[in-house]
Amino acid sequence: MGRPNRDQIEKALLEAAAIPAEKRELLLREKQATGKSLAGLLIEKELLGEETAATIMEELLNIPRINLYNHKLEEETVQRITADMARRYRVVPLGVKGEKLYLAMADPLDLAAIDDVAMMTGLEVCPVIAGEKAVSYTISHYYDPAAYPVPEEREEGSAVKETGAYSDPAPSAEDAPVIKLVNSLIERALEEGASDIHLEPAEEKLRIRMRLDGALHDLAVPGRYKKSHIISRVKIMANLDIAEKRLAQDGNIHYHKAGQEVNLRVSTMPTVHGEKVVIRVLDKQKIILPLDRLGFSPESYRLLQRLLFNRSGMILVTGPTGGGKTTTLYSALHYLNSPAYNIITVEDPVEYQLKGINQVPVNRRINRTFANTLRSILRQDPDIIMIGEIRDLETAKIATQAALTGHLVLSTLHTGSAAGAVTRLTDMGLEPFMVTASMVGVIAQRLIRKNCPQCLAGYRLKAEEKELYRGYFEKDPPARLYRGSGCRRCNHTGYRGRTSIQELLVMSRELQALILRQAPAAEIHSKAVEQGMQPLVAGGLRCLEAGVTTPGEVVRATFNSLFDSERAEYAEKCALFDERPEKSD
Repeated sequence: MGRPNRDQIEKALLEAAAIPAEKRELLLREKQATGKSLAGLLIEKELLGEETAATIMEELLNIPRINLYNHKLEEETVQRITADMARRYRVVPLGVKGEKLYLAMADPLDLAAIDDVAMMTGLEVCPVIAGEKAVSYTISHYYDPAAYPVPEEREEGSAVKETGAYSDPAPSAEDAPVIKLVNSLIERALEEGASDIHLEPAEEKLRIRMRLDGALHDLAVPGRYKKSHIISRVKIMANLDIAEKRLAQDGNIHYHKAGQEVNLRVSTMPTVHGEKVVIRVLDKQKIILPLDRLGFSPESYRLLQRLLFNRSGMILVTGPTGGGKTTTLYSALHYLNSPAYNIITVEDPVEYQLKGINQVPVNRRINRTFANTLRSILRQDPDIIMIGEIRDLETAKIATQAALTGHLVLSTLHTGSAAGAVTRLTDMGLEPFMVTASMVGVIAQRLIRKNCPQCLAGYRLKAEEKELYRGYFEKDPPARLYRGSGCRRCNHTGYRGRTSIQELLVMSRELQALILRQAPAAEIHSKAVEQGMQPLVAGGLRCLEAGVTTPGEVVRATFNSLFDSERAEYAEKCALFDERPEKSD
């Protein structure tokens, strides 16, 4: 559990001072108007003793305190920060040990102060609690009052709206280079459509990468920024405990920029060189798309609408991590959303809040698992249930029972093909008759990168490449294929943006018979194709012939969905397709 936030500390201070409820609001308004801390205001009005206030903060924050009156400071230590900064934040540097600066603070929750002092000194700041009067006395004693006029009161404001009690002061904090760096990093990710930002500490510096169209790309980082400062800044924004570096933490940032609101999911993990941070960019405009913009072919789109027309049964979306399963589920829920239906989801975590839909996050610490939540959902009179992922037999059983009792159930599963989803459920221990009775269809999908339209170039395959093409796609290649030659707009990759390819397995009597006798996935797949299912490779071939993507990209996305081992062997040789083609003459 993280440290208490400012609201919890202030509540404890008000209770200790025995302030009546009707007077608390007046005190909080005065605190806001003056820029003083609540502890300082209570001490100034003699409503609370300095010793009591320090004890409360020490106990709740687990931060040591010091009696500044009895502590002598070294001149070299005092000059680590300016008098202007000391007065603005009511802080005094106590000493340096290694890479750590111990800082006496009247308000140890002032994260902007910690951030600014860290930037000025280049050291990691360790707060130490000190009394308001003691800090004021020490500042007057050690700094020349004539040389440093008292700064004006600071205003509150920020381009970043963060979870928890923290917000950046302006303008001082926004002027700090590390804050500008992190904000510009986030804004660049938004502009370029990145899905993730990786901050990876190495032995000497911080490696920063962005995931664009499914692939990671390195970014240049100015050497003057210390990796600990950048990582601490992100943790502060996500309301994480900056002092805890031994355990993994998760948090969220609600980022506002020019009217755009984006949710950033932050995950930290300790490594041998420091904390690695991954920021997942969750842009609502990209994850909730109209159903007809998901990249389905006209025939597949009609089949998908037919599946969603069911008012009971189970529909699964399958594919690898990062294959767009969540986007497909959210878009399906948006399509189905109506005042006439009670739609409930159970997710880990809830990616986006959807209006009109009841969403429940998984919380294993309080035993709120998928299975336990599903049992509760079934008592809530649902029409449509979305399960983030079927991970175990217990969840699979409850999901199929819900599908059998008049509910439409949508969920995901990690398999390579639509037929593989069926056998995965039986491998989990689900009875085949439960699968056939509950399942109405399976969508297997992949995301493939699209050619950059800015640098698109036509080319012809060489003889050996044509042979590989025929072996993998079982069809002669077109006379001309297309690929981006690389430009600034696509980061010289030749690709810009992604689209999806799918295969839709719709349950039939023949397929049910195969499942009941526990036929292998390859046989189920062959029967589904015989009945009209377009496999993933066919979807990739459609994109190839339209000039949307390249053979190498389709091979990478589809080879693990193949049941023909001889054909799949061609995937290992298809690295030739990754060679940059010569421009057409």
